[in-house]
Amino acid sequence: MISRLLGRRTAAKQRNNPFAGLSVPPGAGLLTCRVLDPVGQPVGQAEFTVSDHNGRKVVSGETDPFGTMAAMVPLGEYRLAISADSFTSYRGSASVADSGQHCGLGDVTLQVAPSFPLPPAGEWEIEPSHSRIGFVARHIGLARVHGRFDNFAGAIRLGESMEQSAMHVVIDAATIDTNVRMRDDHLRSADFLDVENYPTLEFYSDRFAHRGGNNWAITGALSLHGVTRTVILDSQYLGLGKGMDGETRAAIRATTELHREDYTVNWQSMLARGIAVVGSNIRIDLDIQIVPTGTNS
Repeated sequence: MISRLLGRRTAAKQRNNPFAGLSVPPGAGLLTCRVLDPVGQPVGQAEFTVSDHNGRKVVSGETDPFGTMAAMVPLGEYRLAISADSFTSYRGSASVADSGQHCGLGDVTLQVAPSFPLPPAGEWEIEPSHSRIGFVARHIGLARVHGRFDNFAGAIRLGESMEQSAMHVVIDAATIDTNVRMRDDHLRSADFLDVENYPTLEFYSDRFAHRGGNNWAITGALSLHGVTRTVILDSQYLGLGKGMDGETRAAIRATTELHREDYTVNWQSMLARGIAVVGSNIRIDLDIQIVPTGTNS
């Protein structure tokens, strides 16, 4: 009877504390908390960083879908930073003093970040000297390859509401640059971009969706290598400012991931021919500044 009662109590504790049965090594402790939004809903994929008293990063990661953060750390004093899209960052401290200690920080509530004023409606264009379209891909068997496109242009029509906006971006495929001439020539060849037959990459969108705070999803059609697919740009609006000549400009950061097979760039056939290629997934990063049309002229 007593053993069954103790067993039920232990099970109840484990249900209330999912880390109760986790083994913590000697000289270490477990930092945990739950990250919530202002209405008490969990914030999944919030980024956290645990640093020591000198500001050196000890561990970092993301919260799970239930907003839970867990980090195994040596004994000591720590600083905790938590950030998530659309929320103001959290800064706090924690102490792990006893070996095997479970240091639960309870619930951390993130506050909604203020939104920047949106740019006025009208015709805008990408300002190329303050913009960059880059990419990161994994080279099969080697390190990552970082590259960019040096020549591009874009027009943006901003509506009275952002959801009524549209954009069109054209990239000169031949201006791909990874800082290795032989590799760039190969990327321009028929094995990859085939710039002779497909001289441009083009993106068009008229679907702007607010994701909270300064975050937007821009859904559009990307044409590459003669194939058009739907992609979503995860975008962050960085606000309005003034240039050196007093012109109004706005800044946007965006990212998306492409799969080369979607655009009939068949890396399997190239591997069979002994050609070293980049991996299947390619991350595209855009840092863009836009100005009212005619400012660049």
